[in-house]
Amino acid sequence: MITALVQFNLSTPLTGNEVKEDFSNLALRLREVPGLIRKYFLLSEDGRMAGGVYLWESKAAAERLYTDYFKKSIVERYGSEPSVTYFESPVVVDNLVDEIIKD
Repeated sequence: MITALVQFNLSTPLTGNEVKEDFSNLALRLREVPGLIRKYFLLSEDGRMAGGVYLWESKAAAERLYTDYFKKSIVERYGSEPSVTYFESPVVVDNLVDEIIKD
């Protein structure tokens, strides 16, 4: 499994309430993305940075999402280009569903 950390600066600071609807609408579209296991939407405490933590089946699956179109849509919506950092995730602990996932 691969974890991708996507981060971008916000041109104007936002609050959780301001982005909740936008993130919820985006979440609906992510339900159909092949290879995506889980995504956490992120907003910094000061509201100046946002992004997501994505858990993927593979790096190839992740790279199918992080296209030039993806990057352009972030720039248009939030005002800056995202950075994407990949991490190997050989074990994931999910206490909500009482599960340990091994790659």
